[in-house]
Amino acid sequence: MLVVCFDLEGVLMPEVWINVAEKTGIEALRRTTRDEPDYDKLMRYRLDILDENGITIDDIQEVIATMEPLPGAKELLDAVRARWQVLILSDTFYQFAEPMMPKLDRPTIYCHDLQIDDETRMISGWSIRLEDQKCETVKGLRQMNFKTLSVGDSYNDTNMLAAAHAGILYRPPQNVIDEFPQFPIATDYAELMAQIEAAAAALGE
Repeated sequence: MLVVCFDLEGVLMPEVWINVAEKTGIEALRRTTRDEPDYDKLMRYRLDILDENGITIDDIQEVIATMEPLPGAKELLDAVRARWQVLILSDTFYQFAEPMMPKLDRPTIYCHDLQIDDETRMISGWSIRLEDQKCETVKGLRQMNFKTLSVGDSYNDTNMLAAAHAGILYRPPQNVIDEFPQFPIATDYAELMAQIEAAAAALGE
C-alpha cells in the first residue's frame, strides 16, 4: 500500500508567515524555510519579531482564517486520496493548521505545538513533536512495510523526500533546485499528479 506524504505550506496552502507579513506590514516575517534551513534559528527570529510588535496568537489566527487552499490544491488532494493513503507532514503548528484543515476536508496532519501565554496570548515558545519528524515519519511508514511518496517545496522537506521511496519537489525556489538536483520538479498540479501517478506505477501501486 502506498502512502503519499505532502508538506502543507507552499504545496497545498499559502505560507502563513508571508500572509502575516502582508497583513502586518512587517517584511522581516517573510523569511521562511526556503531562506533559512535552520528551523530553530528561524522560529526564534520570528518569535522575537512577534514580541517586539505585540502580535498575539489571536492576531495570527485571524490572518489564517482568511487563507484559502492554493488554486487547484483541494482538487489534487481529493484525486490523490481517492486512490492512495494521504498524510500531511508539516513543520507548522496545530494552532496554525487547525483553521486550515476544514478547507482541505480534514486530512490527517502531523505537526508541532506552540506554547501560548494564557494571559497575554503571546507565543512564548514551541514544542517539537520529534526532531526531523517529517523524515522520521516516512522512515516509520517504511518500517511498517508501506510504500512511500513525499512531496515538498523547501529545505526542510528534503530529508523527507530522500527517506521516501520517491520524492517530488513542487515549485521549489532556485536555491533548493540547485542543491537537490536528484529530485524531479513539478511546476503545477497537473504535472504533480502525473509525476505521482508515474512514481506510484513504478512502485507497483
